[in-house]
Amino acid sequence: MAELSEKASRYGRMLADAVGAVEVVDDSDEADGFLRQAESYLEDGRRFLDEGDEVNALAAFSYGHAWLDAGMRMGFYETDAEHEELFAA
Repeated sequence: MAELSEKASRYGRMLADAVGAVEVVDDSDEADGFLRQAESYLEDGRRFLDEGDEVNALAAFSYGHAWLDAGMRMGFYETDAEHEELFAA
């Protein structure tokens, strides 16, 4: 169980870093919506962790990161070279 807890915490930190590292370059509603989804999943994941629910925390953090990765791939966001490793795109 410690492995799951560590992984959920690590994914939470990665998502928080990724949310903080994106620069919105598209002012469309879609770009805003993708970022809001990522932020919402980050909040949900943190709440799940606080409740001791590492499984749902990990899932929430993973979904949140997927929204950011998709937004990067669609050209909604950019990041600096230092943070590129946070994204799949």
